[in-house]
Amino acid sequence: MNYDMNKDTQKIKNNEQHKLIDHLEGNAVIRINNVTKTFGDNHVLNGFNLVLYEGENLVVMGKSGSGKSVMIKCLVGLMAPDSGYIEVMGKEISTLDRQTLDKLRSDIGFLFQGSALYDSMTVRENLEFPMRRHRDKLGNVKDTTPLVLEALENVGLAHTMNLMPDELSGGMKRRVALARTLILKPKIILYDEPTSGLDPITAKEIIELMRSIQKKYGTSSLIITHDVDCARVISERMVLLVDGINYAEGTYSELSASTDPKVEAFFKK
Repeated sequence: MNYDMNKDTQKIKNNEQHKLIDHLEGNAVIRINNVTKTFGDNHVLNGFNLVLYEGENLVVMGKSGSGKSVMIKCLVGLMAPDSGYIEVMGKEISTLDRQTLDKLRSDIGFLFQGSALYDSMTVRENLEFPMRRHRDKLGNVKDTTPLVLEALENVGLAHTMNLMPDELSGGMKRRVALARTLILKPKIILYDEPTSGLDPITAKEIIELMRSIQKKYGTSSLIITHDVDCARVISERMVLLVDGINYAEGTYSELSASTDPKVEAFFKK
């Protein structure tokens, strides 16, 4: 598939994308439609489009400052786009009140780049925190131990329950953060640079863990990464964010074979 961005090629790409969207319309869990976001003279998002399908691993790649973080903030309602709309599980984000948005967020897991564990809390307390915040989803859980253990066992760290974050390695912190995300049984997981700062062996372990989580729970995953090897292994489809738009889309094989200089730049080592 050729991803040269002349008008004819762009038209073909759009037509193919619309056919795919029409065919799988009932299975879309996220839709970002023609979203723009500007900060002064900086046009960060310039008509960005994205569809994430149920059970899919979708990778979004873009250079630093390309708008990936802004896109994620708009997606979860932390930032409002200037135009366009965003739907998550059939609900348009901009129309939701705070209570409804918080309830929706309980179905969206977020693995932060730096793990974002609370240093003053044990591993157990870190996992219990979202359970307290979202009592409406889990109900009044009197004994949290079974849920905490299940989440930690899913990431192979049941023995760390009473440890403090500073007693964990970087890879272990990433695993605990994923366990905290899993404790609410999210339907969608957003991964922000899941392998960043990890050695190759640990990065591979995290990628395998992501795949096993998707297989076990049927989650839909949106993965922001600079790691080409991670994208190759984990992605079922990729979107390249360039100049504020979804510049190119396709499988890893399709995109890595492109002769478009802007696409080739992502795959050069």
